[in-house]
Amino acid sequence: MGKRLKQQRRGKGTPRYRAPSHRYKADLRFRTYDDVEKTGMLRAKVLRFVDDPARTALLMEVQYDNGEKGFLLAPEGIAIGDEFDVGAQGKIRLGSVLPLYSIPEGFYVYNIEKEPGDGGKFVRSSGSFGILISKEEGKAYIQLPSKRKIVVSTECRAQIGVVAGAGRVEPPLLKAGNNYYKKKAQNKLWPVVRGVHQAAYNHPHGGKQHHAGKPTTVARGTPPGAKVGHIAARRTGRRKGKKSKGESA
Repeated sequence: MGKRLKQQRRGKGTPRYRAPSHRYKADLRFRTYDDVEKTGMLRAKVLRFVDDPARTALLMEVQYDNGEKGFLLAPEGIAIGDEFDVGAQGKIRLGSVLPLYSIPEGFYVYNIEKEPGDGGKFVRSSGSFGILISKEEGKAYIQLPSKRKIVVSTECRAQIGVVAGAGRVEPPLLKAGNNYYKKKAQNKLWPVVRGVHQAAYNHPHGGKQHHAGKPTTVARGTPPGAKVGHIAARRTGRRKGKKSKGESA
């Protein structure tokens, strides 16, 4: 009898595979989209910075001029004691939370909402930023860090700047122990053994030949016991032949 694959064991829901949410510092969202932000603005002041294991970016605890406190993603270059604005009438400052119709085209933005009021969905990892390309007829066109372009409502909010923590992955880890503790912070198992290096009863690609020995492309609806390899791949292997017109490298 073979062993269950990792994705099969993970589906059982045991604590071994759960994210350690009890260690997370904040449920990161913008303030509720109330009338104050729609028609005016709030002033926010940075109180301190918080390292949250739930995400790669640094958080900043802020206090609004109405007495409320909250957490936001910290932009590159902000300092304790700095102030910025939150709301439609706010000024263009580092870290300001503004609707896209109030942000000039060409600005760097992050923590972008997908739908007005959802609290921020896009561009939240350290060192990342999106570019507000253009706005027309209530729609904003934004280029994500992956170069993919999305279209959202200009009522959606975003922060101005670049997410703090750029260059996080550039320094070498130097030893395996550092990577172990890096993965342990978010309860991720490491190292990950390739399927071809496992025994045949552990993995569909296993066996002493150290190669899969069969096609590795599987359908999207394949059951978990066989859903390994190139899942629903459009194509595999190297591209051959001449480039078609308009195809990028």
